[in-house]
Parts: sequence; structure tokens; C-alpha cells
Amino acid sequence: MASFNVPLPHNLKPIQHYLKTAAEHEKRDIVVAYYCLLHALQRAMEIDKKSPEARTFLVALMDHLEKIKKEHDDEAIHNEVVGQAHMENYALKVFLYADNEDRASRFNKNVVKSFYTAGMLFDVLTNFGEPAEDIEKNRKYAKWKAAYIHKCLKNGETPLPGPLGEDGEEGFDPMPQMPQPGGSSYDQPGTSYSAPPPTSFSAPGPSSGLQPPGVHAPPTTPMDSPPVYEPPSLPKPAPRSSPQPPKHDFTAVANNNWEPAPNPEKGSEVIFSAGVSLTSQHYQKAMKYCKYASSALQYEDSKTAIDNLQKALRLITTGSDS
Repeated sequence: MASFNVPLPHNLKPIQHYLKTAAEHEKRDIVVAYYCLLHALQRAMEIDKKSPEARTFLVALMDHLEKIKKEHDDEAIHNEVVGQAHMENYALKVFLYADNEDRASRFNKNVVKSFYTAGMLFDVLTNFGEPAEDIEKNRKYAKWKAAYIHKCLKNGETPLPGPLGEDGEEGFDPMPQMPQPGGSSYDQPGTSYSAPPPTSFSAPGPSSGLQPPGVHAPPTTPMDSPPVYEPPSLPKPAPRSSPQPPKHDFTAVANNNWEPAPNPEKGSEVIFSAGVSLTSQHYQKAMKYCKYASSALQYEDSKTAIDNLQKALRLITTGSDS
């Protein structure tokens, strides 16, 4: 299908990087492209939804999103739970690729681009609600690292690999001045960045001589080996039907009233499992971890899959995933 190339109004330029990220992924991963466009729509409506130029742009973007949904029968597009798992895993893949290159001191424009894109993708995850603490830390670290490496390369300096302490971060902008997109295709003439394909990502391993973690050290990521966990033998819980997540209502979005539909099953219902009091929220969270694991397996990321499955087992065994 054709890329979205409607001219961007000047006052909506803050969303241009999300549009460019979507354009870069439309042929590679339509799910990533879809949620980047959806995030751009949400941000644009917060900026301006009343001016004629903005309304023309927003309506065109809504139509394009609806066209994607009609042309692609992908569960990750039609089911937000699956979509969130897909986006989290993809964002972590990009982040881990950039982190691996950084720790190996392979500094170039693609590393800057990968850290920057990871930050954009972590932004997109706010579509699904407040991000988890580790996602938020990764987002801040990715954006800061992109700014730091970009500034070093621009000034002819050699960046330091890995996280830095508080002194190392002073003086850096929170976001790098990336090449500004131009024209209706949101691309800068003469500038070519190539984001790494999913199959090329590899989790960074431990290396010697790294800087001690500071305030910008990334939290534990799936690259770490998960702890060995032996779940006790439990009786098989009764199967439960999960409610369908809400579908995107773009008419409601246009009226600034788009909110997830309430879940009638959420409440004070308490379910007992092997002596542990579990609520419907516990089961929903466990199902989400299983979704994450399933998505990780699609990328042949066994460590992330194991980590999320262990969290699900720990949650329904003890009532806590920590």
C-alpha cells in the first residue's frame, strides 16, 4: 500500500519523527508503522485539532490508519494486548542492537539512529498506558545516548562506551538534533540512514573496561540470563475467558474522547489458587506476560520468552511478579 505522504502542517512538526519512523517500517513491519502513526495522531491532536490545515491532515491520517486495519488481518493491529507485546519486543531489539554496538565502541550514524529510533518506539508504547519503570528508564537512556554520541561525532570526539556517571551527562541536550525531514515524504535529501533488520539484532554481552553504571545506566534487560526458577507443582487452574480489548474508535479520537472501554470483569472479584488470593487483574497480567513471551519467540529470543514465562508463573504462584 502507498505510504502516508500528506503534507505536514508547520505547527505539527513535533510529530514528524514518528511519521518518518512509520514510513521506514511500512514495508518491513506494518505493526510498528501502524502504532507509530497512531501515536503521531494522538500527539497531533494534543497540539492542534481546530485549524483547517490540522483538521485536513488529521482526517487524512485517520483514513490511512483505517485503511491499514482493513488491508492487514494482523492480530497485533486489531488486538492491543498483542500489539503492545509486539511493540515492546521490537523496541527492545532496536535498543539492544544499539547498546551492543555502543559497548563494542562501534560508533557511527547508524548507532545514533538506532538509539534515537528506540527512544521513539518507547514513546509509542505510551499509547497503551503508563510504561513500566524499566521501559521508562530505557527510553530516557536511549534518547540521552543518541544525543551524547551524536554530539561527540559532530565535534570530532570519541564517545565513551556504556553508561556514564553524573559528570559525564552534564551539558548534553535531552534529544539530539537529528536531520530535519523535509517535503511530504518526511525524508531529508542527501541523508541516508539504515536501521538494522530484526534478524541482525544481537543482545550485547558483558565486556571488560566498561564505565560503572551511573544515573543513565540502563536497567536490567532481556540480555541478562534469567534466574533459575523451579515452580511448585500446582493444580491446573480453571480456564478463564479473557475480555476482548477495545478497538480504536477514530471518530472518538477526533472528538478527543478516546478512552479504553471499561472492563466489566475488573473489580473486587478474588480467585483463590493454591492458597494464594488472585484477582482478575493478576490473571490479566499473567496473560500479558505470556503474550510477551509468544512475541519474543517469533524473534527467536529465548531469554526474553523465559523471563516473561517465569514472571507469569511467579505471579500466579505467589501473587507477585517481583
